[in-house]
Formats: sequence, C-alpha cells, structure tokens
Amino acid sequence: MIGRIVEVADDKRHLFLSRGFMVVRETENEREELGQVPLDDIAAVIANAHGLSYTNNLLVALAERGAPFVLCAANHNAVGMIWPVDGNHMQAKRFDAQLAASKPLHKRLWADIVRCKLQQQAATLEAIGAPIAPLATLTKKVRSGDPDNIEAQGARRYWGLLFGEDFRRDQKGDGLNAMLNYGYTVLRAATARAVIAAGLHPTLGLHHANAGNPMRLVDDLMEPFRPVIDLHVMQLQRLGEPSITPDTKRSLVRTLYDDMQSSSGVTPVMVCIQRLAVSLAQIFLGERDKLELPLPGLPLTLASSLADD
Repeated sequence: MIGRIVEVADDKRHLFLSRGFMVVRETENEREELGQVPLDDIAAVIANAHGLSYTNNLLVALAERGAPFVLCAANHNAVGMIWPVDGNHMQAKRFDAQLAASKPLHKRLWADIVRCKLQQQAATLEAIGAPIAPLATLTKKVRSGDPDNIEAQGARRYWGLLFGEDFRRDQKGDGLNAMLNYGYTVLRAATARAVIAAGLHPTLGLHHANAGNPMRLVDDLMEPFRPVIDLHVMQLQRLGEPSITPDTKRSLVRTLYDDMQSSSGVTPVMVCIQRLAVSLAQIFLGERDKLELPLPGLPLTLASSLADD
C-alpha cells in the first residue's frame, strides 16, 4: 500500500497519538477534534502552519514507522525533518557499503541521474509544445561526475522555455516559485522516506556536498522527479491557479500517486522513487550495476490531462 502524505496547514492545531491514529484537534474555542489518520497509512507528515503543537509520543510512533515529520518555513520550503535512526534491518551493512563506495562509482551514478533529469525536462517541454533540442543536445554531453555542470546549463535553458524568459527560479519568491517550493517539499519528504526505508544514510550524498545539508542523498535522488512537479505547476497556472492555495497543495501532493513509466513497468511516482533508492543500495552492495531510473516521459494521468487541454 502507498502511504499518504498528510499536511497540516491550518494554524493553532494540536497533533497527538491515540489508539494507532494521528489525531488533529483545535487548540482554541471548543478544542474540537478535526480528524484522524491511521498511523500505518502515513508516508510523511508536513507541518506547514503556525502555532502547531505535537506530542513526543506521536513523533516516536511516526519514526517507528519510517514516516518523516517535515517542518516548513513561511515560503513552503522544508527547513527540518525528523526521521528514524533505524529504517531497515540491513541498515548497518548498507551504511558500511555506502561509506565504502568509490569516487568513480559516485561520479558514474551522478552522470546517470543528470541524464535522466535532462530527459525528463525535455519530456516536460515537449508536453507543452516547447522546443526540446537544447535539452536533448545537452543530454549527450554529460560526462562522469558532470564536470562541465551540464545540469546547471540545462536549468538555465529549461526555466525560460517552461515559464517564459522573464521567469527566475527564486526559493524565497511567491506565486509559481512558492508552488514549486511546496511541490519539491512533498517530493523531498517522499524521497527521504524511500532513502531511509532502503537502509541508506540521507546525509551521504553522491554529488550534493553542502556541509550544512543533512539530506544530500535525498536531494541527489529526487532530481529526476523534479520535472514532474514543474509540469504540474505549469498545468495549474494554465488552469488559472498561479499561487499556493489549499486546492493547489492537494493537487501537487496527488502528483506522487500518478502512474509513471519505469523499467519495471507502469507504477506510481512514489513507488518509482522507492525503487530508485533500493537499486542504489543494491549497487553499493555489489548486487546490481545500474540505477532503476524512471523512463523518459510524463506520468500517465498528467499526460492525459495535457492532451485534453
């Protein structure tokens, strides 16, 4: 079963554990109970409001189930995350293999991830009728470790083709930038859960190297799936939804449940992420050679809706 991404976006709420459920209650007036979700159904909780409180028992129960608890700032970016210290029964062995992985292996895997991201970006541009030649050409130029920073070159071309030459990606911006921030936060939470469940350490990255980033591997592995969020934001803009609202947030969360093409067949985006993390663990252990990356193309539900437009 695919877990649910649960967001708490309204102010002045209290979250607590009761008989296997996460319960949400008002903190003012009648302290009314607003809803409850079975803990075993939760993939991640996103705390995206002011004045929230939560019990330690709830955080412990979520951690025991491998469900990250994500803390968001006002711009909808994740600024913190609580995750379990033990996410897989083979975790110690996989940590050792992860630490022992060679630099050439890291570089080869990162090049594969960059190529996949560029292919997905090209598929996104193709879906909206924009030229894909700039991205397709760059894909062929990616070398081991991406020393020429083809990923950044692709991003400069991609954003202008997707949202117009006046668009600038700004993590502190509002409008489209805020929607992208929120979509990436949801994606990052799902990827963190997958990394932990695969028995890997989220801080030991392949390429991202910021000393202050505790989720470097998470940020590496989510790269090929970012274009899925980008295209969904573009679709919301076309539908007259240019900013963050409760409806656009729910719509962005649903992106993770769309079916996507993979080498193992058609499967939800969230499952693709999980398979990618497991395949990386298997590579570190010497059990396989290649990452299980998504195939170029859009999630089927999104592709269908764009065709209808």
